[in-house]
Amino acid sequence: MMSYHDQFRDDLRSIEGTWEKLSQVAVKGAEYDSRERQPHPKCLKGTRVDLLDFIYGLLDKKEKNRIIWLHGTAGVGKSAVAFTVAEKMKALKMTKETKVEKRLGGTFFFSRKHTKRRTTGYFFATLAYQLATNFPSIRGDVNKAIIENPALLDPDKSLRDQMEALFLRPLRKLFLRLRECPPLVFVIDALDECTPESLESESLDEPTSESELADLISMLGEALCEPDLPIVHILLTSRSEEHIRKAMQTEEMHPLVCEIPVKTSGKGVAATISLDGADVDNDIYVFLQHSFRELENRHP
Repeated sequence: MMSYHDQFRDDLRSIEGTWEKLSQVAVKGAEYDSRERQPHPKCLKGTRVDLLDFIYGLLDKKEKNRIIWLHGTAGVGKSAVAFTVAEKMKALKMTKETKVEKRLGGTFFFSRKHTKRRTTGYFFATLAYQLATNFPSIRGDVNKAIIENPALLDPDKSLRDQMEALFLRPLRKLFLRLRECPPLVFVIDALDECTPESLESESLDEPTSESELADLISMLGEALCEPDLPIVHILLTSRSEEHIRKAMQTEEMHPLVCEIPVKTSGKGVAATISLDGADVDNDIYVFLQHSFRELENRHP
């Protein structure tokens, strides 16, 4: 007969093994500061001040959960804003006392160039790994969910099942602890780059891709309507594609979404600058100063 200590040791090994499996499935390249994404696009200090301040103001609001949808054409600086916001949230503690728990719950930066970053199959597993790393108190709950249903780590598993077990269940566990804290923030970048496996234009299965994105957007909206969650805000960036717009503007999603369109005029301007606001002239000035300084340092 197995002793209590033997059982405890086996349980511990099982938990450690489960966490290791989740670690292997989680897409490290989808994290905002991953090596895979270098060089990281970011807003230069002193640029995009009005836009960033507006977003930070929204992220501080505790009245209700919210999706902040930043959208525009390629090259207007959406990823730079997403990185800058993620970096800012990672630097902010949930409480003054904590050493580990930060306001950044997790990030997923989609990319059509990378197999695991152009599908929703690894989305919730990746966020669960980051969330449980940030909040060690829920790591046991995440492990338990995977032990009960190992198929949750399969990228072909139902997205709804993954969301419930790996995202909603851990967040519910944080409800009471974070009740008096500032909102938790997730950053999702380049949602439009979630595409089918093939990159060949003639074989792209657009209806499948659009349906997958619509499902993810709808489920995130459902998640934020849950009554027993801490206040959660999601910054989501994408191109202004019609199928994404339709998913964002459904009757269910509309009350949750704060839309920030980013437009551009002119060509040949680096992606760190978005030509759409009153602070544009200053952004260009700061950018040119930075560029000339770098040039001078390279060729003194």
